[in-house]
Amino acid sequence: MYAIGLMSGTSLDGVDAALIRIEGRGTDTSVELIAFTTTEIPADIKSEIKRAVKPATGTVDLICSLNFKLGYLFAEAAKSVCREAGFPISKVDFIASHGQTVWHIPKPDGTFARSTLQIGEPAVIAYQTGVKVISNFRTMDVAAGGEGAPLVPYSEFVLYYSPDENVALQNIGGIGNVSVIPSTGNITDIFAFDTGPGNMIIDEAMQRLYGKPYDADGATAAAGTVNQKMLDQLMSHPYISMPLPKSTGREMFGEQFTVDLLGRWAAVAPADIIATVTAFTAATIAEAYRRFVIPRYPIGRTILGGGGAHNSTLRRMIAERLPGVTVTTQDEIGLSSDAKEAIAFAIMGNETLHGYPSNVCSATGASQPVILGNITPAPTRAES
Repeated sequence: MYAIGLMSGTSLDGVDAALIRIEGRGTDTSVELIAFTTTEIPADIKSEIKRAVKPATGTVDLICSLNFKLGYLFAEAAKSVCREAGFPISKVDFIASHGQTVWHIPKPDGTFARSTLQIGEPAVIAYQTGVKVISNFRTMDVAAGGEGAPLVPYSEFVLYYSPDENVALQNIGGIGNVSVIPSTGNITDIFAFDTGPGNMIIDEAMQRLYGKPYDADGATAAAGTVNQKMLDQLMSHPYISMPLPKSTGREMFGEQFTVDLLGRWAAVAPADIIATVTAFTAATIAEAYRRFVIPRYPIGRTILGGGGAHNSTLRRMIAERLPGVTVTTQDEIGLSSDAKEAIAFAIMGNETLHGYPSNVCSATGASQPVILGNITPAPTRAES
């Protein structure tokens, strides 16, 4: 079968689309990446997303409209990766779309129920492409008492399991998350969680201090000096010591967090702020390993993926804080750091179509394995 995985993360750096050939299921799954593209999110849509994810401005009419606008954008991303590959979209068997997270409540909070909301209307994607769509992967896990995150551990078990070593897979998107794949080969031994902020604070600070969307290769951080007092205060955040399972997002480490941070530390030089928030991401990852990973499974290697894997200063800071652990990237082992999550949702979509669960209860806290996602059939015709 041929499939397209779509992923738009909390960093808002684009809609990733991975066109793959996929056969089998479970540990017998084989995946071949045919093409990968990232479709830029237009400035007006990005602005609407940032408004939608804030309670004060995320009005129902905005979210209603944005749900459909993102559907059109995701459909275009699917068409784009097929154009890039010279591959007819009519030959694609299914599209697996993560959607855009608007809000995530991993645990009951006062009168608010445990819940999660991803938008990007699958009916629009299906109509515009003429392809069956699997979407809304997180909600069934939440219904089963889980946090709906992280979900990628299943795909990581399929792709990276090794009987010879325990492997840690560290994704650094807007949020950082780790999946630990023990050499036991038992999926129930896998555990995963969000380590804390990934690129989110760095990107927001770069935008506000330098007018740039991100710190290219960590050059700005490399030019600055880490402010230890500021870093110590950041590391006192209660999420760092929160027990597993746990997950987080923009509601905790998003724009308002960064605005407050910049206000409190306005006297610190801009480059030093970027260096310090970069060190914060590295320190949260290292601390998460020390608290929750290494005591259970000795880790000799961690493989970085996501946009943060391209930040050489961040990579160096992580390696310095994890002596004895080899820090490498997806690209260095012949895979794609950027395509990893898009491929992951295509793998989960494949399991859904076969009628099999793809959540990992030890990662999300769900009461049982469940089949993830809603299936939107292909329409009778698609727009040309």
